[in-house]
Amino acid sequence: MHSPPHLPRTRPLLLVTGLVCAALSLVLIVLVAVRWSPLVSLDGVVADALHRDAVAEPGLVHVNRVLTDWVWDPWTMRVLTAVAVILLWWRGARVLAGWVAATSLFATLVQQGLKAAVGRERPRWPDPVDSANYAAFPSGHAMTAAVTCGLLMWLLRLHGAHPAVWWGSLVLAALSVAGVAFTRLYLGVHWMSDVLGGVLLAGTVVAFSVAGYGAYTARRTAGGEEPPL
Repeated sequence: MHSPPHLPRTRPLLLVTGLVCAALSLVLIVLVAVRWSPLVSLDGVVADALHRDAVAEPGLVHVNRVLTDWVWDPWTMRVLTAVAVILLWWRGARVLAGWVAATSLFATLVQQGLKAAVGRERPRWPDPVDSANYAAFPSGHAMTAAVTCGLLMWLLRLHGAHPAVWWGSLVLAALSVAGVAFTRLYLGVHWMSDVLGGVLLAGTVVAFSVAGYGAYTARRTAGGEEPPL
């Protein structure tokens, strides 16, 4: 499989995107870790407003629970990634398959490591509408969905998807990431900065991974080797 010619030209943009997301992620991690008062207050205001609405709307709570527990659950996202990896392997694109699998695994390790390191408590309510375990920051649902959608969009671009397929998938991916972030907030199991952190970290991982693959394939091609499979 040959790398499309547009990839080398987009590599600087990917690196800039990765650096910006990494810088914003680092700032947010520090602010969350030191419990910066303005951020804590903003998180509280958003959480309180959404929780009041959720308590008054059990029907919407049910819809959001179905979406977060099934449609956008991290394991659903991991299954989608696994399917993509298997298809790539079956088609002979084994380096790319391994790259996608490694990126997804690395993102999970970063997510779990930060949860343990930051140790942020989740929102606590006298009348909860849902529950979740382990630390709050970053949101695993938001980060996993964003990483999965980012990788799948990259694969579509890499394989020259039809513009209609590309744009339709892009809209679906954006709605999925925004949707899962909203469900976690609406159900009162995350702070706003948790889901923002998950999306920023996902952007960091995916941007650097895609740029790294582009550099790897370009180096092999420049050396007279066949592009990796």
